Amino acid sequence: MTANPFLGVVLHSIGGLAAGSFYVPYRGVRKWAWESYWLAGGVFSWILAPWALALLVVPNIGAVLREAPASSLAWSYAFGAMWGVGGLTYGLTMRYLGMSLGVAVALGYCAVFGTLMPPIFNGQIVEVVRTLSGITILGGVAVCVAGIAVSGLAGRSKERELTEEQRKATIREFSFVKGLVVATFSGIMSASMSYGFAAGKPIAALAVRHGTPELWQNIPVLVVVLAGGFTTNFLWCLGLNIRNRSLGDYVNGGAPILANYALCALAGTTWYFQFFFYGMGTTKMGQYDFSSWTLHMATIIIFGTLWGIVLREWKGTSRRTHRLIALGLLVLVSSTLIVGYGNYLGASATR
Repeated sequence: MTANPFLGVVLHSIGGLAAGSFYVPYRGVRKWAWESYWLAGGVFSWILAPWALALLVVPNIGAVLREAPASSLAWSYAFGAMWGVGGLTYGLTMRYLGMSLGVAVALGYCAVFGTLMPPIFNGQIVEVVRTLSGITILGGVAVCVAGIAVSGLAGRSKERELTEEQRKATIREFSFVKGLVVATFSGIMSASMSYGFAAGKPIAALAVRHGTPELWQNIPVLVVVLAGGFTTNFLWCLGLNIRNRSLGDYVNGGAPILANYALCALAGTTWYFQFFFYGMGTTKMGQYDFSSWTLHMATIIIFGTLWGIVLREWKGTSRRTHRLIALGLLVLVSSTLIVGYGNYLGASATR
């Protein structure tokens, strides 16, 4: 497929918008425990939406999965299960830190590990550091990390400035220390999604041979990776349902049950679309498609921060904190442009 880094950046930005927005509908769920609405939304995220899109755009998805190498299927599933652990703790991060700070901290770790580990393990990193395009991309990764750090400083500044009562008004379960620990673990484990895409490349190649347009070649990979993610999330949430005696939430007549399911469906489907567009974006980035992960993380943080502003999570903070927010956004946007330009240089060199 002909590389088009500009289009790739646009596709990743749409995916980032979906990822930065998906948690908003959950805020409207009433009288359900966290594990109940997380699992209800997850059924749409990890099972229904992936299969629905795969059946629509992948000719003979069954044959693709039957013919796929067992090792590729196993590793994609395993990395998906590992990512699933990060995903469910990501939800806890939102509970304890809110969207702005939670997204910045968790995805900071995720950006570094998810971007750099695949080229290190497959030996591509040596080639990367020997080319101008590769060095430019790594520079963009560094700028992204700097932007994440500034966003984290803004969140820390906010935490110091607001009273406990003010923090609880927008984030009911706010806990900086607990949230920081959870966010660190979440970010490292969530990087496994990037590894899952790398392990699933043979599946994507098979999909193309069966007639799938190259733009959608990663859709069947998502079916496998997200099945692993569903497994860990299902087991964890079911365990919490049993421990917290919240199994009755799913049929609780005292809750607005139809509205809750509708909100969960919206949140879950929106969540899935982040990787639908991510999968398309990777096909346009050229030989250094590992950089897609940086673009994904940067755009998630950008839109997550903007949602935090819209939801008034930063109300009552100082001008210094607002300047840090603006600076963080500016640096993150710059990182996406640098990474995109690095891929453009790489694509131009191969023509």
